[in-house]
Amino acid sequence: MRRPLTLTVLLASALMLGPAACGGAPESDPASGGDKKITVYSGRSESLVKPLLERFSQESGITVEARYGNTAAMAGQLLEEGDRSPADAFFAQDAGALGAVAKKGMFAPLPDDLTGKVPETYRAGSKEWVGVTARSRVLVYNPDLVREADLPKSVFDLTGPQWKGKVGVAPTNASFQAFVTAIRVQHGEEKAKEFLTGLQANEPQIREGNGPILEEVDGGKIAIGLINHYYLGELAKERGTTPDTLKAKLHFFPGGDTGALVNVAGVGVLKKAAEDPDVRAFVTYLLGADAQKYFAEQTYEYPVVDGVAPPAFVPPLDQLTAPDVDLNDLDELEATIALIKESGLVP
Repeated sequence: MRRPLTLTVLLASALMLGPAACGGAPESDPASGGDKKITVYSGRSESLVKPLLERFSQESGITVEARYGNTAAMAGQLLEEGDRSPADAFFAQDAGALGAVAKKGMFAPLPDDLTGKVPETYRAGSKEWVGVTARSRVLVYNPDLVREADLPKSVFDLTGPQWKGKVGVAPTNASFQAFVTAIRVQHGEEKAKEFLTGLQANEPQIREGNGPILEEVDGGKIAIGLINHYYLGELAKERGTTPDTLKAKLHFFPGGDTGALVNVAGVGVLKKAAEDPDVRAFVTYLLGADAQKYFAEQTYEYPVVDGVAPPAFVPPLDQLTAPDVDLNDLDELEATIALIKESGLVP
């Protein structure tokens, strides 16, 4: 399971504050300025993306020096290093972290032939970063404890008395914090504060991350929980089975509810590497069919490029009724973290 991002790290970060044929890695042309070597700051887990980076290197001949850490920490390091950073690209888990770095003017705009591969919803309006994969927030539930007909229609219903003591949440996790930021963006500060206060008063089951919540829902220890969709695929893979055999099931909130936020993992290129053909080859590869298929089949995320099927256990990305939230607006973490602490969800 993926390691959660801690509230302390996130707060520190916030306060610091010609493409190849699809599918294969494009060849780098040394005559055009490439030196067959790039440095990537990765907020994606090493266990998840290292095999893909190694495949890229084998196919392209470009060595990738990857520095791994959680996304907030890597974003904070970039902001602290500024123009002195050795990084050529930032491969982040979250649009908010990409936005925070972009806001400081550290990314170069990406060319249209790269950003154009991805729907407008999943890239920066300034073209300073582009989504590589997408993920949906979901409610996971145990049908032995909650009937499908009784599932909440909105994430805001979770503050109701019928859910007292039954909801698993991970308030120090980056995905939960991005979801709360989305509430602030879509509904305002007071609505976010009201939701968090109500959730805390309802005695939620607080865990360190999405993985423990899913395991306890699957085991019947918690009735429902707020997680990302791909954890179901990961748990099934760990157990050597398929998601449909697990007791836990996914519920996608309908009608554009904020609880169905679709966020992205994505990549931005540092200004100093804007003209580096090796870095361009790397971004091109991430948006190619091979890499997109890898993410769908190995990490169970949604591909964002047409022509690649999503994981079998979730509806297609274009069939999700995600909330009307601009991912470019998820870059304000400080106020979100303050609200979460104020609510008492985090001591």
